[in-house]
Amino acid sequence: MIQKPFRAPAYPLINIDPYTSIWSMANELNNGETKHWSGKSNILTGTAKIDGKLFYFMGGGETKRRRRDGNDDQKLKMTQTSVIFDSFSTIYTFEADGVELTANFTSPLLPDDMDLYSRPVTYLKITLKSLDGKKHDVSVAVTATSQLCLNDGHQCPVLTEEVKLTDGLTSMKMGGQEQAVLGKVGDGICIDWGYFYLTADGDSSVSRTREEGFAAAQIEVKMDTSGKNNALVLFAYDDLYSLIYFGERIKAWWKRKGATIEQEIIAAYKEYDDTIKRCAQFDKKMTADAEKAGGRKYAELLQLAIRQVMAAHKLVEDPDGDALFVSKECFSNGCAATVDVSYPSIPLFLIYNPELIKGMMRPIFKYATSGKWPFDFAPHDAGTYPILNGQVYSGGTDISHQMPVEECGNMLVMAASCARAEKNADFMKENQTTLKLWADYLLTNGVDPENQLCTDDFAGHLAHNCNLSVKAIMGIASYSLLCEMWNEPSEAKKYMDAARDMAKEWVKNSANGDGSTRLAFDQPGSVSMKYNSVWDKLFGTGLFPEKIIADEMASCLGRMNAYGLPLDNRADYTKTDWLVWTATLCSDKANFEKMVDLLHFMYTLTPSRVPMTDWYSTITSMQIGFQHRTVQGGLWIKSLEQSGKMK
Repeated sequence: MIQKPFRAPAYPLINIDPYTSIWSMANELNNGETKHWSGKSNILTGTAKIDGKLFYFMGGGETKRRRRDGNDDQKLKMTQTSVIFDSFSTIYTFEADGVELTANFTSPLLPDDMDLYSRPVTYLKITLKSLDGKKHDVSVAVTATSQLCLNDGHQCPVLTEEVKLTDGLTSMKMGGQEQAVLGKVGDGICIDWGYFYLTADGDSSVSRTREEGFAAAQIEVKMDTSGKNNALVLFAYDDLYSLIYFGERIKAWWKRKGATIEQEIIAAYKEYDDTIKRCAQFDKKMTADAEKAGGRKYAELLQLAIRQVMAAHKLVEDPDGDALFVSKECFSNGCAATVDVSYPSIPLFLIYNPELIKGMMRPIFKYATSGKWPFDFAPHDAGTYPILNGQVYSGGTDISHQMPVEECGNMLVMAASCARAEKNADFMKENQTTLKLWADYLLTNGVDPENQLCTDDFAGHLAHNCNLSVKAIMGIASYSLLCEMWNEPSEAKKYMDAARDMAKEWVKNSANGDGSTRLAFDQPGSVSMKYNSVWDKLFGTGLFPEKIIADEMASCLGRMNAYGLPLDNRADYTKTDWLVWTATLCSDKANFEKMVDLLHFMYTLTPSRVPMTDWYSTITSMQIGFQHRTVQGGLWIKSLEQSGKMK
């Protein structure tokens, strides 16, 4: 568990998918409302009535509440004494009137268990303890507003009704009376179809109520500090249908065998102890590996990132029975299955479940070969979440804002790394014709890219982009590695020889003469991160001489700001994924820690209280843009190197 001094910029509470993702963006859980990852209000409140006196431990808003007679009541709040977190749990401790209350939120988003990951249930375990040796009667209530099941909490009336589950469980269902399933697309859109479920065990009861002016569902559990001193609350969401996939509505992975939400809630309840144990085991192994690879602060970054990364995807079954693992491009444009968002995220999944990478790639392969995509390079995306009917970025097929070298390189590196992680290239063999088309595009266009966008599109078009050229080189090398796995030695040699020749040209044309390398081939004195070359190190392909990389990293270490290394010389901002990829090029752990510890420092101090931003100022620590994005899966790149899975 992480304790002070790591103050998270935002604390994950309920994390299921891109729609059901609720955070506390304050130091204390009862100092401000809970919010959706986008910053929209998603109000949850928690109260404890201790021997008849009411206290807030979650939410509570202002410290005063207006009574019907026009006077103010003072809201009493429990004193928060600690907040700690690990990979899957955030645990708060409070005190008031001789009682200690612990609230443990757990979202079991294990990447290596697709069934458990897909189950749309988050736990809240509440435990009481007497601090003064006396018995205290406590009634704990949790309230969820209609904001959790509507895009606008007032957009339509809501249905709230008690649901019969099984002996020992009490449940309330809440959802809009207008169900426009999959009726909205966009970045800041919250779900307004399907149903939210609030469930608890023990001596519990449910009621319809109002909270902060919104319709709400409430569940109340009677407890005490000597006998029934704990309760389990479950938050669940049934979205009915999850995505439209090339014209067809498809359901979440957990529904593929006909399961109902009621069955999933009951199963989650029964499996709580085992699930918590499995989460703890995963966290222990992940953090031990990360600490060995990159130090304790690096491990803490991974603990904070994993729920965000997992919950910004949706796992569904496609019409052929295969897994689709679809990202939402959060806080940028809402695109679905974006290739240059998938690419930085893959280190996490290469370690724990490469099948999920295939789930990222399937929509792109399907679209690229559908006849609707007119180009000989890879698409950027497959739609706007939750509608995957084809690319929307750049007007779909408008040539002016495409990312041809970028996306070809991304898909080829993803293909090779996934095949290496699985030690099996059969899936990639099924898509060889498409992959070869993209590799050949890079042979022709990748050595010195024309004026175009790369994944860092916020910086605008750039011709002769040195780092983009590195991506092309690694994309071609990746195709060679696949040919090797397909037992096609002559093709493997052809593409690897081409990659080596391109790398030699790159070394000559990118040099500044002082050990650093350029942002663009035609801009002497310019500098940028060369994060794409990390795959040369991980694959062991040896395309770029060790001295060139060592000199480049010495230059990087000499130009860091207070909160990290800038992306390039055009601005003081950086990207977290690329910062860690660049740091992984360091030849020793100490220098890796020098670079990554500044990222840790930024998150503990930034005034930008949002789920982990990946685009921030290295001077001020302030968010520039982006939050809650899947690209934080890229932070696992050092652990991936440590694992040896890419060799």
